Amino acid sequence: MAASLSQALYATFTSPASKPSASPISLPSIKIPTFSPLTVKPLSSTFTPNVARAITLTPHATSTPSSIPSDTSTTTFHGHCYVVGDNIDTDQIIPAEYLTLVPSNPAEYEQLGSYALIGLPSSYATRFIEPNETKTKYSVVIGGANFGCGSSREHAPVALGAAGAKAVVAESYARIFFRNSVATGEVYPIESEVRICEECRTGDVVTVDLGESLLINHTTGKEYKLKPIGDAGPVIEAGGIFAYARKTGMIPSQ
Repeated sequence: MAASLSQALYATFTSPASKPSASPISLPSIKIPTFSPLTVKPLSSTFTPNVARAITLTPHATSTPSSIPSDTSTTTFHGHCYVVGDNIDTDQIIPAEYLTLVPSNPAEYEQLGSYALIGLPSSYATRFIEPNETKTKYSVVIGGANFGCGSSREHAPVALGAAGAKAVVAESYARIFFRNSVATGEVYPIESEVRICEECRTGDVVTVDLGESLLINHTTGKEYKLKPIGDAGPVIEAGGIFAYARKTGMIPSQ
């Protein structure tokens, strides 16, 4: 009996007729608002922009033709030459024991010149500077390849200049010596196109003409073409890189 009652209840609740019918859902109507055209009114006030003020730039310094050093087209050196070989290093030009001398001190500058090329070996029978002298009688030094190699001491070109040398003519230079020569303005480092050191002798009378890029050996009558000094010439002519910068207006004059 219990089983028949369960079957009757199951049939009652699972039959389609026993399920309540779903009523349709009515959605509320949505009203879309309307907008009137936007009216833009012009500004009642007049906008006056700020007027940009003129700015005058004043350069730090102005170069004038009279302040620029002259070129080296008329620069010549005439005198006796002193001839050395290849690989003359800075220890031979000025030994390290004399680097305590301060070139900015006039007395020590002159003393520094008295030691120029004192480090050359004894095979150089003729000395660049005679004993007890501070100046040399050789205004031009003629060298071979790699002149000024070794340490980067600025005292090397300073010592040559303090001794009275005006120019070095060599087959090639150590870059640091060339740069220090230009920076200090002490000597002109000029490159030769041939090995002049093998054709000139210490004591020969020579002329170095920077304008013509020429070395004339008056003792032998021979002439040698030199490589142009280029932009380094006016810097050396002015007395070094700082003197050149002041004369051309790169830095303030003292």
